Amino acid sequence: MNLSNLLPLILLTLPVALCAQKEQPKDPYQEKYEWRLRQEVLYGSYIPKDVNEVFVELNKKMDQASKNKFKSMPEAVAATKLFFSLGRWMTHNWGLYEGSRLSKYMQDMGVFHPDDMVRFLIIAYHRSINQKPLEIKSLLKVFHEKNAAQQEQRINDGTIIFEQTKKVDTIPPPKKDHR
Repeated sequence: MNLSNLLPLILLTLPVALCAQKEQPKDPYQEKYEWRLRQEVLYGSYIPKDVNEVFVELNKKMDQASKNKFKSMPEAVAATKLFFSLGRWMTHNWGLYEGSRLSKYMQDMGVFHPDDMVRFLIIAYHRSINQKPLEIKSLLKVFHEKNAAQQEQRINDGTIIFEQTKKVDTIPPPKKDHR
């Protein structure tokens, strides 16, 4: 077949091939999530982009008496005691469950659950306000190890609901050709 005969065939089949490759509709929830990640403000609340902006925002929002009380608490007490007050405010207003640029930042650091994000941010802010080294890498390591231990515990405590054994046929070795 020469090129002049092939050209009409290509021109006839090209529209069919192009129509067959329709773009898949996007998931509306995924589109909304991706939109939220790009926003600086969600529902009237400024969304910090990183830990430093979290500190700036919390310094703006907290009065001096609250800062002093927070500062005087031991770190572990602050992380636990403020979890259901300041922590819930952060979760709700900074979109940690629905997705925001702050939640994406935290996920990129390896902190995936919003409750862990809140604890991480409260501890880091407590260290900052007390002018202690933040030690972000060691704090992240603590959260990663805790999550790995919890995952291991869930696996060990899990109940097998259904167990099935399948016999796998082995593939016989190729026959030698005896010519």
